[in-house]
Amino acid sequence: MNADRLRPAVLVLAAGALAAVLTGCQQGGAAAGGAAPRTTAAPAAGTAAPGSGGDAGPGTAPTAVHTVAPVVKKPVAATTSAPASTPTSAPKPTPADAGCVDSTPGPDEVDPHEFALYRIEELDGSTGKVNLVVQHGAWGCGSPDSDGAPFVVTGEESRWALDQAAYVTATNPIVTSTENQRIGVQELIDWVKAHPDSGLVFRYQVGDDGAIHQLEEVFTP
Repeated sequence: MNADRLRPAVLVLAAGALAAVLTGCQQGGAAAGGAAPRTTAAPAAGTAAPGSGGDAGPGTAPTAVHTVAPVVKKPVAATTSAPASTPTSAPKPTPADAGCVDSTPGPDEVDPHEFALYRIEELDGSTGKVNLVVQHGAWGCGSPDSDGAPFVVTGEESRWALDQAAYVTATNPIVTSTENQRIGVQELIDWVKAHPDSGLVFRYQVGDDGAIHQLEEVFTP
């Protein structure tokens, strides 16, 4: 076969092959273009798509919006301060409140540890005791122009045994002092005999035998 006659045929075949290749590429591109587009996951609820400024763009899932219920505060009731009470003067203490009496004391007002001494009766020396003739009472309220409160006696005179070895203290006028000074029982007996019914007030304590073992004069101006 002549070479010049084969050249057109080769060209035809080459052109056909090239056309077939181009046609296949176009069909493959069309197939690729027809495939379903890749989906993008929707943003989580409550978040905005990046770069959207919080507004969902077209073709994207709507963003869920969380709404917060407003807190309703209960109205506070207006409080009115109670008016300050007008101070009232405290009642003046009565004689009973002040620890004194303004009349003859009753049984509940009598001080069980104090009495007024009037006389001393000496007993048989073998007893080791003497009798004090006394009268119980309570302190009166006195008056502004008096030197001191009086000791108001009540009831009848009674006799209390005083141990001759008792601890005795005295002040003015038995001794020249406003503070208690210890004296002997005999010194007390002598003074009371020389000044009967003086009514000096003494505080006393009784021992286990019922006799007075401690006697202390109460100073009065």
